[in-house]
Amino acid sequence: MKRAPIILLIFLLICGIAQFAATQTAEWQQIKVLPLPAFHPQEPKRIELPNGMVVFLQEDHELPLIDGIARIRGGARSEPANKVGLAAIHSEVWRTGGTKAQTGDQLDDYLEIRAAKVESGSSADSTTLAWSSLKSDFYDVFKVFTELLREPEFREEKIDLAQKEAFDAISRRNDEIGDIAVRESTKLAYGAQNPYARIPEYATVAAVTRQDLIEWHHTYVHPNNIILGVSGDFDSAQMEAKLRQAFATWPKGAAFKQPEIEFHPAKPGYYLIPKEDVNQSSVRMVALGTTRRNPDYYAIEVFNEAFGGGFSSRLFRNLRTAQGLAYSVGGGIGTAFDHPGILRLSIGTKSQSTVQSIQAMYQQVDDLAKQPITQAEIQHAKDSILNSFVFNFDTPEKVLRERMAYEFYGYPPDFLEKYRAG
Repeated sequence: MKRAPIILLIFLLICGIAQFAATQTAEWQQIKVLPLPAFHPQEPKRIELPNGMVVFLQEDHELPLIDGIARIRGGARSEPANKVGLAAIHSEVWRTGGTKAQTGDQLDDYLEIRAAKVESGSSADSTTLAWSSLKSDFYDVFKVFTELLREPEFREEKIDLAQKEAFDAISRRNDEIGDIAVRESTKLAYGAQNPYARIPEYATVAAVTRQDLIEWHHTYVHPNNIILGVSGDFDSAQMEAKLRQAFATWPKGAAFKQPEIEFHPAKPGYYLIPKEDVNQSSVRMVALGTTRRNPDYYAIEVFNEAFGGGFSSRLFRNLRTAQGLAYSVGGGIGTAFDHPGILRLSIGTKSQSTVQSIQAMYQQVDDLAKQPITQAEIQHAKDSILNSFVFNFDTPEKVLRERMAYEFYGYPPDFLEKYRAG
Protein backbone atom coordinates (compact mmCIF):
# COMPACT_ATOMS: atom_id res chain seq x y z
CA MET A 1 0.00 0.00 0.00
CA LYS A 2 2.86 2.38 0.75
CA ARG A 3 4.63 1.86 -2.60
CA ALA A 4 1.81 3.06 -4.86
CA PRO A 5 2.14 6.82 -4.25
CA ILE A 6 5.87 6.67 -5.00
CA ILE A 7 5.32 4.83 -8.28
CA LEU A 8 2.56 7.21 -9.22
CA LEU A 9 4.72 10.22 -8.45
CA ILE A 10 7.55 8.97 -10.70
CA PHE A 11 5.11 8.18 -13.49
CA LEU A 12 3.57 11.63 -13.32
CA LEU A 13 6.97 13.28 -13.30
CA ILE A 14 8.11 11.42 -16.41
CA CYS A 15 4.86 12.17 -18.17
CA GLY A 16 5.22 15.81 -17.26
CA ILE A 17 8.70 15.97 -18.72
CA ALA A 18 7.57 14.26 -21.90
CA GLN A 19 4.67 16.65 -22.29
CA PHE A 20 6.97 19.64 -21.69
CA ALA A 21 9.48 18.36 -24.22
CA ALA A 22 6.74 17.88 -26.79
CA THR A 23 5.80 21.56 -26.56
CA GLN A 24 9.35 22.71 -27.42
CA THR A 25 9.03 23.40 -31.12
CA ALA A 26 11.59 26.20 -31.56
CA GLU A 27 15.22 25.28 -32.33
CA TRP A 28 17.79 26.55 -29.84
CA GLN A 29 19.56 28.38 -32.67
CA GLN A 30 16.49 30.64 -32.93
CA ILE A 31 16.99 31.98 -29.41
CA LYS A 32 17.98 35.63 -29.63
CA VAL A 33 21.51 36.21 -28.35
CA LEU A 34 21.98 39.61 -26.79
CA PRO A 35 25.18 41.51 -27.61
CA LEU A 36 27.96 41.36 -25.05
CA PRO A 37 28.09 44.38 -22.74
CA ALA A 38 30.91 46.87 -23.09
CA PHE A 39 34.14 45.71 -21.45
CA HIS A 40 35.40 48.26 -18.94
CA PRO A 41 37.65 46.65 -16.33
CA GLN A 42 38.60 48.64 -13.28
CA GLU A 43 41.83 50.39 -14.21
CA PRO A 44 44.74 50.51 -11.77
CA LYS A 45 46.54 53.78 -11.13
CA ARG A 46 50.03 53.93 -12.63
CA ILE A 47 52.80 55.83 -10.88
CA GLU A 48 56.50 56.14 -11.63
CA LEU A 49 58.74 56.99 -8.68
CA PRO A 50 61.80 59.25 -9.05
CA ASN A 51 64.10 56.19 -8.82
CA GLY A 52 62.40 54.55 -11.81
CA MET A 53 60.17 52.05 -10.01
CA VAL A 54 56.81 51.67 -11.75
CA VAL A 55 53.85 51.18 -9.38
CA PHE A 56 50.29 50.09 -10.10
CA LEU A 57 47.64 50.65 -7.42
CA GLN A 58 44.32 48.81 -7.60
CA GLU A 59 41.76 49.49 -4.88
CA ASP A 60 39.50 46.60 -3.93
CA HIS A 61 37.42 47.10 -0.77
CA GLU A 62 35.58 43.78 -0.81
CA LEU A 63 37.80 42.25 1.90
CA PRO A 64 40.15 43.80 4.49
CA LEU A 65 43.26 42.53 2.71
CA ILE A 66 46.25 44.13 1.00
CA ASP A 67 48.35 42.14 -1.47
CA GLY A 68 51.38 43.18 -3.42
CA ILE A 69 53.91 41.77 -5.85
CA ALA A 70 57.19 43.07 -7.23
CA ARG A 71 58.04 41.74 -10.67
CA ILE A 72 61.73 42.12 -11.41
CA ARG A 73 63.40 41.85 -14.80
CA GLY A 74 65.90 39.00 -14.78
CA GLY A 75 65.14 35.28 -14.71
CA ALA A 76 66.48 31.91 -15.77
CA ARG A 77 67.15 33.02 -19.34
CA SER A 78 69.83 35.38 -17.96
CA GLU A 79 71.75 32.63 -16.14
CA PRO A 80 75.25 31.63 -17.31
CA ALA A 81 75.18 28.24 -19.03
CA ASN A 82 77.44 26.67 -16.41
CA LYS A 83 75.14 27.70 -13.56
CA VAL A 84 71.67 26.81 -14.79
CA GLY A 85 69.45 26.76 -11.73
CA LEU A 86 70.91 29.95 -10.26
CA ALA A 87 67.70 31.98 -10.62
CA ALA A 88 65.60 29.30 -8.94
CA ILE A 89 68.04 28.91 -6.05
CA HIS A 90 68.21 32.69 -5.63
CA SER A 91 64.42 32.98 -5.45
CA GLU A 92 64.21 30.09 -2.97
CA VAL A 93 66.94 31.28 -0.60
CA TRP A 94 65.86 34.91 -0.94
CA ARG A 95 62.88 34.08 1.26
CA THR A 96 64.18 31.16 3.33
CA GLY A 97 67.48 32.93 4.04
CA GLY A 98 65.71 35.83 5.72
CA THR A 99 67.08 39.33 6.23
CA LYS A 100 69.96 40.81 8.19
CA ALA A 101 67.50 41.39 11.04
CA GLN A 102 65.71 38.03 11.07
CA THR A 103 66.39 34.50 9.83
CA GLY A 104 63.97 32.85 7.46
CA ASP A 105 62.63 30.66 10.26
CA GLN A 106 62.02 33.73 12.43
CA LEU A 107 60.20 35.36 9.54
CA ASP A 108 58.00 32.27 9.26
CA ASP A 109 56.92 32.66 12.91
CA TYR A 110 56.52 36.43 12.56
CA LEU A 111 54.24 36.07 9.55
CA GLU A 112 52.33 33.04 10.80
CA ILE A 113 50.93 34.80 13.87
CA ARG A 114 49.65 37.51 11.52
CA ALA A 115 48.15 35.02 9.01
CA ALA A 116 50.36 36.72 6.39
CA LYS A 117 52.62 35.51 3.61
CA VAL A 118 55.76 36.78 1.91
CA GLU A 119 56.86 34.55 -0.98
CA SER A 120 59.47 34.67 -3.71
CA GLY A 121 59.61 32.97 -7.09
CA SER A 122 61.23 33.00 -10.50
CA SER A 123 60.48 32.24 -14.14
CA ALA A 124 62.36 32.38 -17.42
CA ASP A 125 62.31 36.18 -17.63
CA SER A 126 61.58 37.51 -14.15
CA THR A 127 61.88 37.13 -10.41
CA THR A 128 59.07 37.97 -7.99
CA LEU A 129 58.58 38.87 -4.37
CA ALA A 130 55.01 39.05 -3.09
CA TRP A 131 53.13 39.58 0.14
CA SER A 132 49.58 39.07 1.39
CA SER A 133 48.30 40.45 4.67
CA LEU A 134 45.34 41.73 6.57
CA LYS A 135 44.86 45.45 6.25
CA SER A 136 45.55 45.84 9.97
CA ASP A 137 48.95 44.13 9.60
CA PHE A 138 50.02 45.81 6.38
CA TYR A 139 52.75 48.01 7.86
CA ASP A 140 54.36 45.10 9.72
CA VAL A 141 54.32 42.82 6.68
CA PHE A 142 55.37 45.53 4.25
CA LYS A 143 58.41 46.20 6.45
CA VAL A 144 59.47 42.56 5.96
CA PHE A 145 58.89 42.91 2.23
CA THR A 146 61.11 45.99 1.92
CA GLU A 147 63.85 44.46 4.08
CA LEU A 148 63.94 41.40 1.83
CA LEU A 149 64.18 43.63 -1.22
CA ARG A 150 67.08 45.66 0.11
CA GLU A 151 68.79 43.58 2.82
CA PRO A 152 68.48 39.84 2.11
CA GLU A 153 70.82 37.46 3.88
CA PHE A 154 71.54 34.39 1.80
CA ARG A 155 72.47 32.05 4.63
CA GLU A 156 74.70 29.12 3.70
CA GLU A 157 72.57 26.44 5.38
CA LYS A 158 69.55 27.50 3.30
CA ILE A 159 71.64 27.42 0.12
CA ASP A 160 72.68 23.85 0.93
CA LEU A 161 69.03 22.91 1.51
CA ALA A 162 67.90 24.52 -1.76
CA GLN A 163 70.61 22.66 -3.68
CA LYS A 164 69.60 19.34 -2.13
CA GLU A 165 65.97 20.00 -3.11
CA ALA A 166 67.12 20.82 -6.65
CA PHE A 167 69.12 17.57 -6.79
CA ASP A 168 66.02 15.67 -5.68
CA ALA A 169 63.94 17.32 -8.42
CA ILE A 170 66.56 16.35 -11.01
CA SER A 171 66.49 12.74 -9.84
CA ARG A 172 62.69 12.59 -10.25
CA ARG A 173 62.24 14.52 -13.48
CA ASN A 174 61.83 11.38 -15.60
CA ASP A 175 59.07 9.88 -13.45
CA GLU A 176 56.18 11.20 -15.55
CA ILE A 177 55.98 10.55 -19.27
CA GLY A 178 54.20 13.85 -19.95
CA ASP A 179 56.93 15.86 -18.22
CA ILE A 180 59.56 14.16 -20.38
CA ALA A 181 57.62 14.93 -23.55
CA VAL A 182 57.22 18.62 -22.73
CA ARG A 183 60.86 19.04 -21.73
CA GLU A 184 62.40 17.24 -24.70
CA SER A 185 60.01 18.71 -27.28
CA THR A 186 60.90 22.19 -26.03
CA LYS A 187 64.55 21.40 -26.73
CA LEU A 188 63.62 20.31 -30.24
CA ALA A 189 61.67 23.51 -30.91
CA TYR A 190 64.17 25.98 -29.47
CA GLY A 191 67.51 24.14 -29.45
CA ALA A 192 68.95 22.17 -26.54
CA GLN A 193 71.15 25.05 -25.33
CA ASN A 194 68.53 27.75 -25.73
CA PRO A 195 67.83 29.48 -22.38
CA TYR A 196 64.13 28.64 -22.67
CA ALA A 197 64.92 24.95 -23.12
CA ARG A 198 67.97 24.15 -21.02
CA ILE A 199 67.48 22.55 -17.63
CA PRO A 200 69.45 22.34 -14.37
CA GLU A 201 71.94 19.50 -13.99
CA TYR A 202 73.72 18.26 -10.87
CA ALA A 203 76.92 20.04 -11.88
CA THR A 204 75.31 23.40 -12.70
CA VAL A 205 73.33 23.44 -9.44
CA ALA A 206 76.38 22.45 -7.39
CA ALA A 207 78.35 25.30 -8.98
CA VAL A 208 76.09 27.99 -7.49
CA THR A 209 77.67 29.80 -4.54
CA ARG A 210 76.51 32.36 -2.00
CA GLN A 211 78.51 35.01 -3.82
CA ASP A 212 76.59 34.18 -7.02
CA LEU A 213 73.31 34.88 -5.21
CA ILE A 214 74.59 38.17 -3.81
CA GLU A 215 75.81 39.30 -7.23
CA TRP A 216 72.59 38.19 -8.93
CA HIS A 217 70.56 40.19 -6.41
CA HIS A 218 72.79 43.24 -6.81
CA THR A 219 72.53 43.03 -10.61
CA TYR A 220 68.77 42.72 -10.94
CA VAL A 221 67.00 43.85 -7.77
CA HIS A 222 66.96 47.62 -7.92
CA PRO A 223 64.04 50.05 -8.26
CA ASN A 224 64.28 50.95 -11.95
CA ASN A 225 64.09 47.23 -12.73
CA ILE A 226 60.91 46.63 -10.70
CA ILE A 227 57.21 46.83 -11.48
CA LEU A 228 55.26 46.84 -8.21
CA GLY A 229 51.55 46.07 -8.07
CA VAL A 230 49.42 46.60 -4.95
CA SER A 231 45.77 45.63 -4.66
CA GLY A 232 43.31 45.62 -1.79
CA ASP A 233 41.54 47.65 0.85
CA PHE A 234 43.44 50.95 0.88
CA ASP A 235 43.21 54.56 -0.24
CA SER A 236 45.38 55.12 -3.33
CA ALA A 237 46.63 58.54 -2.24
CA GLN A 238 47.70 57.26 1.16
CA MET A 239 49.32 54.16 -0.34
CA GLU A 240 51.22 56.24 -2.89
CA ALA A 241 52.58 58.44 -0.09
CA LYS A 242 53.66 55.34 1.86
CA LEU A 243 55.47 53.83 -1.12
CA ARG A 244 57.21 57.08 -2.01
CA GLN A 245 58.47 57.34 1.56
CA ALA A 246 59.53 53.68 1.74
CA PHE A 247 61.60 53.76 -1.46
CA ALA A 248 62.79 57.39 -1.45
CA THR A 249 66.38 56.51 -0.43
CA TRP A 250 66.77 53.54 -2.78
CA PRO A 251 68.93 54.65 -5.72
CA LYS A 252 68.68 53.53 -9.31
CA GLY A 253 70.78 50.65 -10.59
CA ALA A 254 72.20 49.79 -13.98
CA ALA A 255 69.67 49.56 -16.80
CA PHE A 256 68.50 46.03 -17.58
CA LYS A 257 70.09 44.46 -20.63
CA GLN A 258 67.80 42.14 -22.57
CA PRO A 259 69.71 38.91 -23.32
CA GLU A 260 70.26 38.11 -26.98
CA ILE A 261 68.78 34.69 -27.60
CA GLU A 262 69.09 32.59 -30.72
CA PHE A 263 66.71 29.81 -31.69
CA HIS A 264 68.00 26.69 -33.42
CA PRO A 265 65.17 24.20 -33.96
CA ALA A 266 66.12 20.58 -34.57
CA LYS A 267 65.99 19.11 -38.05
CA PRO A 268 62.59 17.65 -39.01
CA GLY A 269 62.37 14.01 -38.03
CA TYR A 270 61.20 11.47 -35.48
CA TYR A 271 62.83 11.60 -32.05
CA LEU A 272 62.19 8.66 -29.73
CA ILE A 273 62.66 8.49 -25.97
CA PRO A 274 62.15 4.94 -24.61
CA LYS A 275 60.43 4.51 -21.24
CA GLU A 276 59.84 0.84 -20.60
CA ASP A 277 57.91 1.06 -17.32
CA VAL A 278 54.75 2.48 -18.94
CA ASN A 279 52.19 1.21 -21.44
CA GLN A 280 51.46 4.50 -23.15
CA SER A 281 53.00 7.10 -25.43
CA SER A 282 53.12 10.87 -25.19
CA VAL A 283 53.55 12.38 -28.66
CA ARG A 284 54.50 15.98 -29.42
CA MET A 285 54.76 17.62 -32.84
CA VAL A 286 56.59 20.92 -32.50
CA ALA A 287 57.94 23.90 -34.44
CA LEU A 288 58.61 27.55 -33.67
CA GLY A 289 55.51 29.62 -33.00
CA THR A 290 55.28 33.40 -32.91
CA THR A 291 54.79 36.38 -30.59
CA ARG A 292 51.70 38.25 -29.53
CA ARG A 293 52.88 41.21 -31.59
CA ASN A 294 52.11 39.23 -34.72
CA PRO A 295 49.31 41.05 -36.61
CA ASP A 296 47.62 37.66 -37.03
CA TYR A 297 47.61 37.01 -33.27
CA TYR A 298 43.84 37.29 -32.92
CA ALA A 299 43.25 34.96 -35.90
CA ILE A 300 45.75 32.52 -34.39
CA GLU A 301 43.82 32.48 -31.12
CA VAL A 302 40.58 31.65 -32.93
CA PHE A 303 42.30 28.97 -35.03
CA ASN A 304 43.82 27.37 -31.93
CA GLU A 305 40.44 27.16 -30.23
CA ALA A 306 38.76 25.67 -33.30
CA PHE A 307 41.49 23.19 -34.17
CA GLY A 308 42.82 21.97 -30.85
CA GLY A 309 41.50 24.04 -27.99
CA GLY A 310 38.69 22.14 -26.32
CA PHE A 311 36.07 19.40 -26.35
CA SER A 312 34.49 20.73 -29.54
CA SER A 313 37.78 21.20 -31.42
CA ARG A 314 38.60 19.17 -34.52
CA LEU A 315 41.38 17.25 -32.87
CA PHE A 316 39.25 16.24 -29.91
CA ARG A 317 36.19 15.34 -31.98
CA ASN A 318 38.09 13.27 -34.52
CA LEU A 319 40.94 11.66 -32.58
CA ARG A 320 39.31 11.10 -29.22
CA THR A 321 35.55 11.06 -29.71
CA ALA A 322 35.27 9.52 -33.19
CA GLN A 323 38.34 7.26 -33.33
CA GLY A 324 38.97 6.70 -29.62
CA LEU A 325 42.72 7.00 -30.06
CA ALA A 326 43.61 9.50 -27.37
CA TYR A 327 43.58 9.91 -23.62
CA SER A 328 44.28 13.56 -24.29
CA VAL A 329 44.73 15.57 -27.47
CA GLY A 330 45.06 19.23 -28.41
CA GLY A 331 47.43 21.98 -29.38
CA GLY A 332 47.93 24.96 -31.61
CA ILE A 333 50.31 27.75 -32.54
CA GLY A 334 51.95 28.97 -29.36
CA THR A 335 52.54 32.68 -28.76
CA ALA A 336 54.60 34.52 -26.15
CA PHE A 337 55.05 38.17 -25.25
CA ASP A 338 58.67 38.72 -26.26
CA HIS A 339 59.92 35.57 -27.97
CA PRO A 340 58.46 32.90 -30.26
CA GLY A 341 56.12 30.46 -28.62
CA ILE A 342 55.99 26.82 -29.69
CA LEU A 343 53.66 25.36 -32.27
CA ARG A 344 52.76 22.19 -30.39
CA LEU A 345 50.31 19.40 -31.17
CA SER A 346 50.07 16.70 -28.54
CA ILE A 347 48.40 13.36 -28.07
CA GLY A 348 48.50 10.79 -25.27
CA THR A 349 47.65 7.26 -26.31
CA LYS A 350 48.24 3.57 -25.66
CA SER A 351 51.55 2.12 -26.79
CA GLN A 352 49.73 -0.14 -29.24
CA SER A 353 48.02 2.76 -30.99
CA THR A 354 51.00 5.11 -31.19
CA VAL A 355 51.64 4.81 -34.92
CA GLN A 356 47.94 5.02 -35.76
CA SER A 357 47.61 8.14 -33.58
CA ILE A 358 50.53 9.86 -35.29
CA GLN A 359 49.07 9.04 -38.70
CA ALA A 360 45.69 10.38 -37.60
CA MET A 361 47.29 13.59 -36.35
CA TYR A 362 49.08 14.07 -39.66
CA GLN A 363 45.78 13.50 -41.44
CA GLN A 364 44.12 16.25 -39.40
CA VAL A 365 46.89 18.68 -40.34
CA ASP A 366 46.67 17.71 -44.01
CA ASP A 367 42.90 18.11 -43.95
CA LEU A 368 43.25 21.78 -43.02
CA ALA A 369 44.22 22.53 -46.62
CA LYS A 370 41.45 20.38 -48.07
CA GLN A 371 38.79 21.26 -45.52
CA PRO A 372 39.57 24.68 -44.04
CA ILE A 373 38.09 25.72 -40.72
CA THR A 374 34.43 26.44 -41.45
CA GLN A 375 32.58 29.61 -40.63
CA ALA A 376 30.54 27.67 -38.05
CA GLU A 377 33.74 26.47 -36.36
CA ILE A 378 35.13 30.00 -36.39
CA GLN A 379 31.98 31.41 -34.82
CA HIS A 380 31.92 28.70 -32.16
CA ALA A 381 35.58 29.38 -31.34
CA LYS A 382 34.95 33.12 -31.09
CA ASP A 383 31.96 32.57 -28.82
CA SER A 384 33.96 30.23 -26.62
CA ILE A 385 36.82 32.72 -26.27
CA LEU A 386 34.58 35.72 -25.63
CA ASN A 387 32.28 33.89 -23.21
CA SER A 388 35.23 32.84 -21.06
CA PHE A 389 37.13 36.10 -21.52
CA VAL A 390 35.51 37.95 -18.65
CA PHE A 391 36.46 35.24 -16.15
CA ASN A 392 40.13 35.94 -16.81
CA PHE A 393 39.62 39.48 -15.51
CA ASP A 394 36.72 39.16 -13.11
CA THR A 395 38.62 40.57 -10.12
CA PRO A 396 40.59 43.80 -9.77
CA GLU A 397 43.71 41.79 -8.91
CA LYS A 398 43.57 39.84 -12.20
CA VAL A 399 43.32 43.09 -14.16
CA LEU A 400 46.25 44.45 -12.18
CA ARG A 401 48.44 41.45 -13.01
CA GLU A 402 47.57 41.78 -16.68
CA ARG A 403 48.40 45.49 -16.73
CA MET A 404 51.72 44.73 -15.04
CA ALA A 405 52.51 42.17 -17.75
CA TYR A 406 51.89 44.72 -20.51
CA GLU A 407 54.19 47.18 -18.74
CA PHE A 408 56.84 44.48 -18.27
CA TYR A 409 56.90 43.50 -21.94
CA GLY A 410 56.30 46.94 -23.42
CA TYR A 411 52.79 46.34 -24.76
CA PRO A 412 50.22 49.14 -25.08
CA PRO A 413 47.97 49.62 -22.02
CA ASP A 414 44.85 48.91 -24.11
CA PHE A 415 46.09 45.54 -25.39
CA LEU A 416 43.39 43.79 -23.36
CA GLU A 417 40.61 45.76 -25.03
CA LYS A 418 42.17 45.24 -28.46
CA TYR A 419 42.30 41.49 -27.82
CA ARG A 420 38.57 41.33 -27.15
CA ALA A 421 37.75 43.48 -30.16
CA GLY A 422 40.16 41.58 -32.41
